[in-house]
Amino acid sequence: MSVTWRRLPASAREIANAAGKAVAAAQERDPTAYEVAVDRLTGADRSGLVLGVVVRLLLEETHPDGLDGDDVRQVLERCVRWAAAWRPEVDPHVMLVLLAGALGVYGPGDDDDPPGPAAVARHAPLLVADLVSAAGRPLDGYLTAAFEEIERTEGQD
Repeated sequence: MSVTWRRLPASAREIANAAGKAVAAAQERDPTAYEVAVDRLTGADRSGLVLGVVVRLLLEETHPDGLDGDDVRQVLERCVRWAAAWRPEVDPHVMLVLLAGALGVYGPGDDDDPPGPAAVARHAPLLVADLVSAAGRPLDGYLTAAFEEIERTEGQD
């Protein structure tokens, strides 16, 4: 756990720990550890928000000139293929919704049957693991930046 997380409320530290474990388990393709971490994420309020911000930050870093439809398709295809190799139940639609949500082009009310917290918790770490690998940097910095951004945004509201 990053030292910068110590000042966060317990619920935020729980999300950071569970997300870190889920992403590490995904990178190691460890289904048992992944399920345990995903269960923790499912029960953690606002984990989808945090992971969505992490996805956006990673997309911005790995595509500094912006993303077009081809870029989104490539990210989606790469992630789904990689994840499906060890998680055959991966749902490409959920991955697309997560990508679109992170980019701000999908939100509440845009779908009659949006993915629930369990689907988000089950798929978001796979997307984050893929993007972290593409970025070639550790997850901790992105999680810290996500919490800082959420805190800043909520402070302005």
